[in-house]
Amino acid sequence: MSTPPTFRFEIAARETDGRARRGRVHTPHGSFATPAFMPVGTKASVKGLQIPDIESTGAEIILANTYHLHLRPGEDLVRDLGGLHRFMAWDRPILTDSGGYQVFSLSDLRRIDEDGVHFKSHLDGTPLFLSPRRAMEIQIALGSDIIMSFDECLPYPAEYGYAERSVDRTSRWEEETLRYHPRDGRALFGIVQGGVHADLRRRSARQLLDLPFDGYAMGGLFVGEPREETMAVLDLVAGLIPETYPRYVMGVGTPLEVIDCVILGWDMFDCVLPTRNARHGYAMHPAGMANLKNLRFRTDDRPIQEDCDCLACTRHSRAYLRHLLMARELLAQTLVTHHNLRFMQRTMEGLRRAIDEDRVASFRAAFAERWSGPFPADA
Repeated sequence: MSTPPTFRFEIAARETDGRARRGRVHTPHGSFATPAFMPVGTKASVKGLQIPDIESTGAEIILANTYHLHLRPGEDLVRDLGGLHRFMAWDRPILTDSGGYQVFSLSDLRRIDEDGVHFKSHLDGTPLFLSPRRAMEIQIALGSDIIMSFDECLPYPAEYGYAERSVDRTSRWEEETLRYHPRDGRALFGIVQGGVHADLRRRSARQLLDLPFDGYAMGGLFVGEPREETMAVLDLVAGLIPETYPRYVMGVGTPLEVIDCVILGWDMFDCVLPTRNARHGYAMHPAGMANLKNLRFRTDDRPIQEDCDCLACTRHSRAYLRHLLMARELLAQTLVTHHNLRFMQRTMEGLRRAIDEDRVASFRAAFAERWSGPFPADA
């Protein structure tokens, strides 16, 4: 029986006068190209899509959620049924977050102490305790290829004194997480925290860079802070993480923001926005976001995007998609979700070509010129 491949990151091309790079991440369940956008499959499902649909978007890795899968169906059941890959019939790489984002998003249902986070289940109030060890045990049982260390995702704004204490606590948690690293070819990423405080981000990064993680992520951004502060922090931390490690920005999902992150030297991205927006009828287009529920699309027989090869654009008109949305037909979610995820993957494909051809700045300029502003009447 052959030994599964171990985690490895390689850089294939670099921008001449910048940080953007194209690479490939190798995991026990195959490899994926970077820059990479990861669709979010919170509960072992990308909402509205079957596995072949996800594959046909061009996605090579998906993300699942530790907190939610622990609650339903439980990591032991998943492990006993062959692990998350077999359970959901996805044989490519899977990244699982640690539950740190739920520390932010479920703040009314949790209490933090130095050992971890005490939750009340959002489903039925059942107590749940996540600690560095428990988060690792759950992710190991799920069988993910890239495991995230346990952290506290700070809100914005976060008072400096609290942010400082949180960063130091998170660093202790992440150091403890390493004790439970399975060392079986799967990767464990550290997560840099610190809010928009540059000195705390620098402290967090330097503390984690002294530890043997396989990659590094940026957490606690895109939670309401000003864009200028976001980009300043991303620029700072990217410059601290050595080139040999993959760099992952958690929770960024608009294409222009992803492009800007790539320009700063980041490689991996995820967000629920493309799929959530799709369920509400918002379709991505080079000219911006189109609200397909708008009356102007009632008789529009064009596809969402003329040159798109997604399930929606190859067969259906804007008028038909609007009808499905207004009639609340489930097919609408599938078609618009597939389109938005295909749009994100095509953007990644375009970025990788732009890096190869050393024209990232012009790629960004052309994209921004069309994307900004309201969706035009003639698009």
